[in-house]
Amino acid sequence: MSLSIERAIMAFAGLMVLLSLVLTATVSHHFIWLTAFVGANLFQSAFTGFCPAAMVMKKLGLKTEAMIASGK
Repeated sequence: MSLSIERAIMAFAGLMVLLSLVLTATVSHHFIWLTAFVGANLFQSAFTGFCPAAMVMKKLGLKTEAMIASGK
C-alpha cells in the first residue's frame, strides 16, 4: 500500500499539532500559534483546495488516492 498525498497531509498535520502542543508545554506558550496556523491552513484548504504541503509532497513524488487507484 502506497502513502497517498491525502493521508500524508493528515499525518503531517497531526504531527505538527502534537509537536506544537509539546513545544507549548515545554518551551514557550507562543508555540500555540503553530497549532493555530496548522488549524487555519486545514480549514482554508477544505474550502479552497490550496495546500502548500500537498504541492511539496507532489513534487517529492507522492501520488493522490485517485492516481494510485487508477494505476498511474
